[in-house]
Amino acid sequence: MLRRHFLIAACLVLSGPSAFALEGDAQAARNKTSMCIGCHGIPGYRTSFPEVYPVPKLGGQHAAYIVRALQAYRDGERSHPSMRAIATSLSDQDMADLAAYYSSKAAAAEAVK
Repeated sequence: MLRRHFLIAACLVLSGPSAFALEGDAQAARNKTSMCIGCHGIPGYRTSFPEVYPVPKLGGQHAAYIVRALQAYRDGERSHPSMRAIATSLSDQDMADLAAYYSSKAAAAEAVK
């Protein structure tokens, strides 16, 4: 089986206009997902205020989007308090690894009742 690598491209470095690319390792992320599954891994989970803070599904999402969203939480551009705390604890490599892991997963079909 071919080993898949996911290249995180077009992610802006906020300190300047240049772009950088990190190669994410989906296997390495297996040990980093514990902070994600508490909300993103529960089928049909909704926060106390779902109109304000929806819980998106991460499986099948574009890797570059996941990285950019995590960077936005880290940098205060997005305002969810829990996500900001988690994102500030992640290195750029952690973000790339998590993005590779979740982008490699099929989007789960879910019935919300």
